[in-house]
Amino acid sequence: MPHPLITQEHIDSYQRDGVVLVKGLFLDHVEALRQGVETNMAEPGKYAAENLKAGEGGRFFDDYCNWQRIPEFEDVIRSSEAAEVAADLMRSRTVQLFHDHVLVKEPGTSKPTPWHQDSPYYFVEGEQTISFWSPLDPVREASLRCVAGSHQWAKPVLPTRWLSEENFYPDADAYMPVPDPDAEGMTIMEWAMEPGDAVAFNYKTLHGARGNQTQSRRRAFSLRLLGDDARYVERPGRTSPPFPGHEMKPGEKLREDWFPVIFRR
Repeated sequence: MPHPLITQEHIDSYQRDGVVLVKGLFLDHVEALRQGVETNMAEPGKYAAENLKAGEGGRFFDDYCNWQRIPEFEDVIRSSEAAEVAADLMRSRTVQLFHDHVLVKEPGTSKPTPWHQDSPYYFVEGEQTISFWSPLDPVREASLRCVAGSHQWAKPVLPTRWLSEENFYPDADAYMPVPDPDAEGMTIMEWAMEPGDAVAFNYKTLHGARGNQTQSRRRAFSLRLLGDDARYVERPGRTSPPFPGHEMKPGEKLREDWFPVIFRR
């Protein structure tokens, strides 16, 4: 039987569309995650970024790979029900931690999160992958948007740098251009969400997010997890996150001392 927070329909939708909404996944951990985000913003990590150009209003902060130095993040990762729900949605016996990610759009931030797939930035491939995106504030307009079925596209989408908009890797031939899902009439999944709700999506699912033109903050915590078939792959350049010195070889499972298994059947 699936975890009580989800049904078989959730699992089927995740497999078919590459995205599904899980209500209340982090509901019991919202305050801890808010505190973790405040700590993260006060003491940014080495990958922290400000994603606005000069003259653009608001603030768009993001940072990742901080779970080992921010206790609230590690506690939520290890004690919440996210890993077990991930196992059900991925149809996986094990769940391995890849990394955490914080994204904050302060009031009056018009810049959207660009359309992208996560997979091309990462050094991992597999059918059993999952990201949870959970707002820590109510969201209506500043929501996450995912293109249904895009995890099954034959060619990956070109990864770009969010601020400079340059290609992430020197060779763009292996990738398709970034589409405009609104203009091209694609099926876009998005939901009004309460704090602690979570959108679950495959690493290959094309997604983006609207700007935050409201008078309220839009803080979001993301958790990237891996299933049984995930393996290390080499990319044509430095990945994001890079994890320097990992010493893994193509085809290997990610090393468990760096990427711990947080759930087993």
